Amino acid sequence: MELLAEQPNGLHFSELWTTVVSELPLADEDAERLKSGDTRGENSWKWQTSDLVMAGWLRKNNGVWRITALGREALRECPDAADFYDGARDAYNYWQSHKHGFAYAQKLVGAIPDGRSLDLDTLAAETRLDRGRLARWLWGARPKGSQWVHGAQGTIALEVRADERERAEFFAELDSWESLGEDVQLIEVRELQTRLAEKDSRTRHARSAWLLRGSHADHPGVVLTWRYAGNCSLAAEWLGPVDGPITAEELRLRVEEGYRYLPISRRDELAAAFQTFLHRVHPGDLVCVLSEGEFYLGTISGPAIYVDSGAPTQLRRDVDWMDVAISQSDLPEEIQGLLASQHDLVDMTSLLDVLTALMPTALPDDDSRAEQTEPSTPSRSGRELPFPEPTLAEKLLVTPEWLGEVRDLLQDRQQLIFYGPPGTGKTYLAQHIAEHLAGDPRAVKLVQFHPSYAYEDFFEGFRPTVRSEDGTGTLTFALRPGPFRKLVDLAEEDPSTPYFLIIDEINRANLAKVFGELYFVLEYRNRPVDLQYSGEFLLPRNVFVIGTMNTADRSIALVDAAMRRRFAFVALHPDEEPTDEMLARWIERRTSTGEIEPAEDVAALHRELNRRIEDKDFRIGPSYLMRPSAYAPGGLERVWRHAILPLLEEHHYGDDSVDIEARYGLATLRRAVSTTASEPGDDS
Repeated sequence: MELLAEQPNGLHFSELWTTVVSELPLADEDAERLKSGDTRGENSWKWQTSDLVMAGWLRKNNGVWRITALGREALRECPDAADFYDGARDAYNYWQSHKHGFAYAQKLVGAIPDGRSLDLDTLAAETRLDRGRLARWLWGARPKGSQWVHGAQGTIALEVRADERERAEFFAELDSWESLGEDVQLIEVRELQTRLAEKDSRTRHARSAWLLRGSHADHPGVVLTWRYAGNCSLAAEWLGPVDGPITAEELRLRVEEGYRYLPISRRDELAAAFQTFLHRVHPGDLVCVLSEGEFYLGTISGPAIYVDSGAPTQLRRDVDWMDVAISQSDLPEEIQGLLASQHDLVDMTSLLDVLTALMPTALPDDDSRAEQTEPSTPSRSGRELPFPEPTLAEKLLVTPEWLGEVRDLLQDRQQLIFYGPPGTGKTYLAQHIAEHLAGDPRAVKLVQFHPSYAYEDFFEGFRPTVRSEDGTGTLTFALRPGPFRKLVDLAEEDPSTPYFLIIDEINRANLAKVFGELYFVLEYRNRPVDLQYSGEFLLPRNVFVIGTMNTADRSIALVDAAMRRRFAFVALHPDEEPTDEMLARWIERRTSTGEIEPAEDVAALHRELNRRIEDKDFRIGPSYLMRPSAYAPGGLERVWRHAILPLLEEHHYGDDSVDIEARYGLATLRRAVSTTASEPGDDS
């Protein structure tokens, strides 16, 4: 900040950082490079300067940082660095403890139309924030629309202590706003809320389904009242009146104040339920409830209303309940799984087709109810895998019986691992089988595990990002989906298609670290689990997982019991079906088409090679020899010299008793095969 005080026009943060480091060299631990390319010191510096923005001392605009008049005043008042730092942290701590109020303020300010002004006192009262803290935050962070928030008679708030330069720049940006003086057109909060609601109402939405839970819905008398009165509701005794448009940010702020006696996790749950009931539930959506072992279905038929007379205060919607109750034991398995949810309002949209099928078909009159109609042909379910076509077995050089067994294992377990030595076609088979069973290559995603792979890489996690919408360039964290989460989202949107995740080299990562609580849903597809970052999660039935495991990297015996219980294991070894005859079939096919002209029995050489390798997990798979270049002049020698022998040298590393060339060399194997073929009575 002292360096910026010497630069009236500010500095680009990269130039500023270079200057800082030239005066204060980094300690060794701060010089470490992170994945982003920044040093640890620079990364920390960028984050902690956000405190200065919240205090109104620093402005960040398109990469250029400039100290404000408030910042200069803070430097004068706090010559001691520790005191200065404490002042900045105080601004951050206030923001942290009132972040829902600041989020609401940012939402309201962003809705102000050009040429209208919002009174600072009005904004502070609506958001329950200290006027001075709010003014300084707006001055430093400059969220969208902040230029239209003013003190009395359209002036800059006194709390920001703007100097002449800042005042001139500010009003220049507003096209002589200062000249409007007392004629400024103020805007009320209610108008802003209406504008925000109109914007939300233009958002398109598809039909959804919802499960009402919680203590309110679980009481049998409440559910009976709902069905009799034709409605459903959420208890809202401390929410406050909802007599018009209300934003998610205002809801969150009201919950923080009205339900402050509850734990923060419960407040989060209530705010999410209110937000969903008011804004995400729409007429035409399905609603369901479980009461005393009976499951009831209905259709939302009206908007949300706030009721505070004649009954406990509540949010209510009209519902057309169906007359028939369904026993919980008769419900499909996936619905029973979601009934275990502990949330007040559960999104059941992924099961919309299943729920719709439970509703009785509407008939025109009572007489027609006795008429029997032809059952409709059920649509394809992504849970049911098709049987492989015979052509697939021929293409993959495997037997139809083996391919059918793989399909049955996937249908039964939904997770499967191909394991074996290198070169046995594990990844190739996994990709082609998955694409064939899915019926669409776009429904197949491949990831490769490695030692540094983590849950955040695989499923979801918070990643640093630069907030650019308000022009501050402030670093923040955003929840980003990983490849598995993206595949699950696609599967939920398309339940008629099987989706496959292929995990190559699955045993190279710390599986407990990567899967985390997902271990549970791999085994129990009908039960939800609370995720680390984003609430409840249910793994769709139409998601299948195929892993590949190289036994030369790590023995299958090292796989933990939890992994073994959740996956079926299929061996792919060079001397076992279907791999044992794969090379011979490939040579026969390519020879018949004229692609290759083998000068010797390569399949016999391959068998003799593996016969000499005592450790089954280190035998050589056929794929090293399943390429036309291996049958060109000198090609077989190149494969042996540059691919096969190096693997065996690594296997016998440190064992001086084995002469690799003498035992596994191509010349040695050729002599052995020739001798075996010439023995009397041999008909191989």
